[in-house]
Amino acid sequence: MYCTLVTTVHYVLCRFMLLENYHSAVINSITEGGYSYVFTHVSHGVMEPRTAENFMRFHCVCTTRAINKEDQSEMAGVERARCTEKVDGTCCLVALDKGRPELWARLDRKLNKQAEKRFRKFQLGSKPSTAFECDVDRDFRVVPDCWKPANGVQFVNGQLQPDENGHILGWVPVCSSARQYVWHNMAVAREIGKALVLRPEAGRLILSAEPLTQLLDQTLELIGTHVNNNPYGLGRPEQPLHVLVPHCAFGVTSPPQLSLSQLRSWFETPEGQVEGLVWCCANGELFKVNRHHVGLSWPLNTARLAEQPVLISVSFPTTDFVPNSIFAGLARLDKQTLPSIHHIRW
Repeated sequence: MYCTLVTTVHYVLCRFMLLENYHSAVINSITEGGYSYVFTHVSHGVMEPRTAENFMRFHCVCTTRAINKEDQSEMAGVERARCTEKVDGTCCLVALDKGRPELWARLDRKLNKQAEKRFRKFQLGSKPSTAFECDVDRDFRVVPDCWKPANGVQFVNGQLQPDENGHILGWVPVCSSARQYVWHNMAVAREIGKALVLRPEAGRLILSAEPLTQLLDQTLELIGTHVNNNPYGLGRPEQPLHVLVPHCAFGVTSPPQLSLSQLRSWFETPEGQVEGLVWCCANGELFKVNRHHVGLSWPLNTARLAEQPVLISVSFPTTDFVPNSIFAGLARLDKQTLPSIHHIRW
């Protein structure tokens, strides 16, 4: 099986192939009329690993070329698409597990140490026409039995195919006692089949307990106290708070033009105090750009998501939950509007 890579020279435009998540791919630089377009072709919503090492090793696969008809069509589609805020969290999926709705966390099947060394060597010395050959059974790490591949992962001769990063994208249900999913589980009340969801509503945010059945087959971002260094200031270590944000939920009223200079300028406006942007196209494709793609830093002292008033709408008897649980605490705040998510103390 093969994982095809293109060698690089220059960095600006990011394009990601669409699966059930943000799938990694080739980053291209496309210039027209003196402008560099910076965006990323995505899919349903899974962010790639966030470390600088991973970004440099796998993501910066770039090339400079002229715009062709396909590129022009793609960019025209992006310009007509709905522009939304990219939220900084960890990607999740709501899907059935043994017949009942469950929250799933992203878990990629990755190369083992020996294969990764070969992959690094291949990246440094490969030519555009070459491909990295690997064997799933021999070269990839073992995943739990409950793991499932993401929609869109291809099979060839009955074998799963890795992406250009050498990953096989997938999911694992979080209803286990595994320590790495303790914060995911905080956002879910399985006793009543609901999850804590944060959405925009009429110029403010609303935090509510939504049925998992209404979130089926949707991807969301888990944000909170112990996720990605908590860029939105949710909760505190002694009283953590973790919630789910549906992808493409937060629309942008005045999106920027797709040029490097316009994007950089927009990110420095009050509305641009976000980690990135995601364009949601009519055909289901997604394109994204992060602040770091245009040379700007993140996190910020005043992220837009953290500066809006929030209505708490968690209305069910506190007796349904453990007295000190997050759901019970938020139920006591039901119908209250707080200045921002910083002020939520359950």
